[in-house]
Amino acid sequence: MPELAPQDWQAIAVTLRLCALTTIILLVLATPLAWWLAHRQSPARTIVQAIVALPLVLPPTVLGFYLLLTLGPRGPVGQTLEAIGLPHLAFTFEGILVGSVIYSLPFAVQPLVEAFRQLGPRPVEVAASLGAGPLDRLFTVILPLCRGGFIVAATLTFAHTLGEFGVILMLGGSIPGETQVLSVLIYDYAEAMDYAAAHRLSLGMLIFAFVVLVALYSFNRRMIGVRP
Repeated sequence: MPELAPQDWQAIAVTLRLCALTTIILLVLATPLAWWLAHRQSPARTIVQAIVALPLVLPPTVLGFYLLLTLGPRGPVGQTLEAIGLPHLAFTFEGILVGSVIYSLPFAVQPLVEAFRQLGPRPVEVAASLGAGPLDRLFTVILPLCRGGFIVAATLTFAHTLGEFGVILMLGGSIPGETQVLSVLIYDYAEAMDYAAAHRLSLGMLIFAFVVLVALYSFNRRMIGVRP
């Protein structure tokens, strides 16, 4: 296979940075949200569940379009940022990061909700009765007992972000070194009829996705096997 071009390495760097930051941010944001969804009965719960799952059924271009309107110079967020002396987020790395966090939200929340439901409230209640604070309960009870859910959530979020296209293209365009990720670069290569370049990147992503899924299914099988 031909060697990767400098533009390819640049897109790989942007993609990996986007995937890593999206995964970290979502694990932080999704943990309390998933805990609330798993243990609270509220009239608002169904609405929140629908909002979280919306990216699963909404076309990425639709989500990207409305994010572009919201984060751009004429949108409420973009105008607010410019009013306080900051640039708007359209066609920036920070903008596609916001889009990636929103688009990959269900892939982080849903595995954690399932893990928290299987854990149940009892272990946390026991730890609280013994004097453990919220952070102690998180790091000594929830994280160890639900590590499988966190691993699945992190893996799915990273892999899903890697394959994002519509949201990033609508919100970030294709700016080398800034918003041009692998999926967008493949599209650019195909549009320019450089099928050899598109093939070498597509094949790499195909192999990576296959390896991730095999590892994930193997991990889930082992986790099921060790359950009492």
